[in-house]
Amino acid sequence: MIAIIRKELADHFNSIRFLVLFLLVLVAVGGGIYAAKQGIREALEASRAVTEDGFVFLSLFTSSWGDIPIFTMVIAIVIPITGIVLGFDAINSERTGGTLSRLLSQPVYRDSVINGKFLAGIITITIMAGTAILLVGGFGLIWFDLRPYGFNMTGIGVPFPTPEEIIRLFLYFVITVVYGAFWMGLSMLFSVVFRRAAGSLLIPMVIFIIFYFFWVFLGFGGAIANAVSPITGSSDIATQIQQAGMQQTILRLSPSYLFREAYAVLLLPVAKGLGVITVAQARFMVANPISLTQSLLAIWPHLIGMVSLSAICFAISYIIFMKQEIRAT
Repeated sequence: MIAIIRKELADHFNSIRFLVLFLLVLVAVGGGIYAAKQGIREALEASRAVTEDGFVFLSLFTSSWGDIPIFTMVIAIVIPITGIVLGFDAINSERTGGTLSRLLSQPVYRDSVINGKFLAGIITITIMAGTAILLVGGFGLIWFDLRPYGFNMTGIGVPFPTPEEIIRLFLYFVITVVYGAFWMGLSMLFSVVFRRAAGSLLIPMVIFIIFYFFWVFLGFGGAIANAVSPITGSSDIATQIQQAGMQQTILRLSPSYLFREAYAVLLLPVAKGLGVITVAQARFMVANPISLTQSLLAIWPHLIGMVSLSAICFAISYIIFMKQEIRAT
């Protein structure tokens, strides 16, 4: 399987496809840096870093300015596209080109082929996500002068991240890789099922557009959740909590919504809660940054959910591929 992984990585890194995807990552980095440069003040106030009880370094990743989107929003689009592009023709291109039958005629186990392709794709996504985070953090440490905002610094740049900020960024990196692995597993599933690359590319792209742009960005998921379980003006707190819980369940049917909630808790620790919050719940909430332990408890179900979805997609594609008949053409 190691030989398959090395071969797939070489194919990825030497292809025009990888160059285009890496340029998208650089665009995300550039947009994030520019947005942070222009909107760092608002981000510092939103993260309560100005009052010295928030996180300064994390503000680099949550800053926005005007129509320039924040770094995390662009990554939430680029990483799924990367996963889909890396996996949509992983199997059917080999079958159509006739190389799959020749490969399996060698002393190579069939499961090594699909396992190697999936792991090579995850390694590629890991490199891209890690590069983007390191570039934004590195440029922020060098370029951004926060002395006008009341921070005492001897040099130019934001203060070095605290241990908690490093842990939060690492967790965000892990969740980003898992999120990309889900979309790659989904595209590989359609690559195994469909013999033409056009079908295996279009279907996961349509699913991504529905779950992100319509469900999350345009608010269709919230409208459906409100139609199914509207939050009434009842004075019964238990009823409001039950209705809000039903809305959260409906919204979390989207993997993009799960990812959005997870990184919001990690990078914006002053968030009061997840999903829909009732007036009765907001009445008792204190606007203090939640601790790292509380953040882990909040995102643990999201991480398990995304890992489970990735495992299910890959397991289905694995079973189908292992039972398929491969003939030389």
